[in-house]
Amino acid sequence: MTNAGSPSILCRKLFNFNCEQLDSVRREFYRSEPSLLKQSWLPVSQPELEPGLVYTGWKNSEFFVFAELADADIFTVAKASGDLLWRLGDTFEIFLGRTDEEAYYEFHVAPNNLKLQLHFPDAQATARVGRTERFEDLMMKEDAFVSWAWVRPEIKRWFVLARIPGKLLEPKGELAGARCSFSFCRYDYTRGEEVPVISSTSSYTKANFHRRHEWGTICFE
Repeated sequence: MTNAGSPSILCRKLFNFNCEQLDSVRREFYRSEPSLLKQSWLPVSQPELEPGLVYTGWKNSEFFVFAELADADIFTVAKASGDLLWRLGDTFEIFLGRTDEEAYYEFHVAPNNLKLQLHFPDAQATARVGRTERFEDLMMKEDAFVSWAWVRPEIKRWFVLARIPGKLLEPKGELAGARCSFSFCRYDYTRGEEVPVISSTSSYTKANFHRRHEWGTICFE
């Protein structure tokens, strides 16, 4: 069950584009309607909130997410995939789950294309970390998705493309006509500031990205 204020988006089928080339990716994804990053839990958004647009698409049993993030100070101090990226600098986050399961995924990408991959068995897993469950137990050992990142400081933007196997969302990987729940989120750090500016495509009533009942729904074309 998703919040009525959270987006329901149509994920259209993609055609020809080159994942390695930003211009090619932009041309293809700009044909879709983006989801906007916002701060719905606040009565008024922070003045420091930078615009962010997130696009989706699918092709050949693979799901794609493309984010364009305005950012005056693009940085991370993360050194390796598996680091706690959201504590170390700018981070784009993808939350995904099947509509008929409690389990869900959380994928992070930093501007230097480092990744963090998490799998939560249920919505209560975050509350159990540190008591009956270790954070390390939530980390996925194998590569769950492929990502590309481009940093363009001259236009104060960075971009992320993620390619996610459809089998994570549908048992047979057949995405046409499928549905899944989602939330796209962001940590935007500025050097010299202790607290990042966070935002999301979901209409959260509290600043907690794991409130799955407030996620949106993706409907695959």
